[in-house]
Amino acid sequence: MMKFLRENKYMAAVLLFLRVYIGWKWLTSGWGKLVNGFNAEGFLKNAVANPVMKGDEVIYPTYTAFLEHFALPNVKLFNILVPLGEFLVGLGLILGALTTIAVFFGLLMNFMFLFAGTISTNPWMVLIGGIIFMAGMNAGRFGVDYYLMPLLRKWFNRMRGGVHKDEGGAALRPEPKHV
Repeated sequence: MMKFLRENKYMAAVLLFLRVYIGWKWLTSGWGKLVNGFNAEGFLKNAVANPVMKGDEVIYPTYTAFLEHFALPNVKLFNILVPLGEFLVGLGLILGALTTIAVFFGLLMNFMFLFAGTISTNPWMVLIGGIIFMAGMNAGRFGVDYYLMPLLRKWFNRMRGGVHKDEGGAALRPEPKHV
């Protein structure tokens, strides 16, 4: 099943649809916050005052402490990071550019909202995002990643001084390093 998800070109077409759908959700959410202004302070205060509970026990005490002691004192930073992050995740998914990284950060934001007790569309977006994440490179096959990832691999190999391969995959001599 994973081989099909990660390598099949027909699955890549299904992933394109899922990617654009969830990307549009992220993009429009982030854009709305960027254009209309966004203040996370009320949300954060409410999440701290009303944490997710099971009986008398706080379910995510470390997350609640993070919100209270880091996020709230730095709310101005979060007022920028959340809308910008949502917009960039959406843009990356729609374009298929750095798709795996974009969906990872989308999943991270979804889980942060869930830890705060916000349900909304987050479970649905986690499910779709998880499928896209598991698909890896195949999720960006019909997008910018098709062209970008080979260039990035080549660049990283040069940076590491690794073995370079020609178009057919044959190993070439490492390029000499200039001092």
